[in-house]
Amino acid sequence: MNRQNDSVQEKAILVGCQLPRQNDERFFYSMEELKSLTKTANGTVCAVVSQKRDRYDSATFIGKGKVEELITLEEELEVELIIFNSELSPSQVRNLSKHFQARIIDRTQLILDIFAQRAKTREGKLQVELAQLEYLLPRLSGIGTSLSRLGGGIGTRGPGETKLEKDRRHIRLRIHELKQQLNQVVSHRERYRERRKHQGAFQAALVGYTNAGKSTIFNKLTEADSYEEDQLFATLDPLTRKVKLTSGFQMLLTDTVGFIQDLPTSLIAAFRSTLEEAAEADLLIHVIDGSSEDRNQHEKTVKRILSDLKASHIPMLTIYNKKDQFAADFLPESPSISISALAEQDITKLKETIEKEVTKQLTYYQISVPAHDGKQLARLRSETILIKQEFDKEKLVYNCRGYALSSTSIESISNKGE
Repeated sequence: MNRQNDSVQEKAILVGCQLPRQNDERFFYSMEELKSLTKTANGTVCAVVSQKRDRYDSATFIGKGKVEELITLEEELEVELIIFNSELSPSQVRNLSKHFQARIIDRTQLILDIFAQRAKTREGKLQVELAQLEYLLPRLSGIGTSLSRLGGGIGTRGPGETKLEKDRRHIRLRIHELKQQLNQVVSHRERYRERRKHQGAFQAALVGYTNAGKSTIFNKLTEADSYEEDQLFATLDPLTRKVKLTSGFQMLLTDTVGFIQDLPTSLIAAFRSTLEEAAEADLLIHVIDGSSEDRNQHEKTVKRILSDLKASHIPMLTIYNKKDQFAADFLPESPSISISALAEQDITKLKETIEKEVTKQLTYYQISVPAHDGKQLARLRSETILIKQEFDKEKLVYNCRGYALSSTSIESISNKGE
């Protein structure tokens, strides 16, 4: 599971097994996604092999005939990898490895490898390593429990630990260390979130299926420079920046890791603290790739994961991105807006729409500000949505109306302005 050299493209055969519960269209898109994942991991797809079965073969995942077909293909194409589109059990990996020279990996390992390439922050790297080790531990080649060194009592002494036992012990110790380090990072993140809440900042989070265009939208809204590319999982580590809306109101926006169907539970668990940025938001901005033929399934996947994170109750704005690539017969569901993240006028329209959604959660206020108090007026423009500002010549005050996070935040601005 080590990161591959970016200059080396490994040749791979993709293998999928279609069960009765999966229709042809669903299976096709799943295999297409596996191709995209392979490309993102810097692999080259040389062949795709699929089979329809009532259930997975407990020993080799696919039938004996398909195994023979794969053996011939491996020799002919000289591939380094055979990638399966479902998670393989430890015994299936061992059995398949006896038949092939190429490395056998599954969808989970492939995603983990991409995550390892994308992780930049300390937290992201810790989470990736933890997920990799938890995946690896049960897949170390098995030996009988009779060789296990259970303690120092009678009947348990012997020549010492085998290499496998040492590997297992080392991995368990490392998992324990990683969990302790992650707990510290999570505590720090929670304190940071609490401080932001205490400061009265409105928080929004971009969520969506991987490669929907979240990072491009994030960069346009915040004028940041987070990594954006036409690849799956271009963003792994959450990034939070300020956004200035059309009225001047400033809020915080977080770009989160993209979701994907059949994301293993171990990965969701490993990245829970990262995804909790979305669960703690005041507004979710759900970005959907409107040009994808599989957009309905993508939307269901995102909503299911948000439900798992207990974030379904958070108000949501739905955006269909890449409108310049929409199919002629595509009609976006309402309520939603359609944009192209590369069009400036669409980003302006998006800011206006976000502002309307934010306003729904704010408190209406009316306040009079002395004409000489420019500082208080500036705070009203940046910390509230100021909808009207009229000058009273007789009283020499500005009568201001707008929406604020709470009446308490208006009192705070007024007090500081005095």
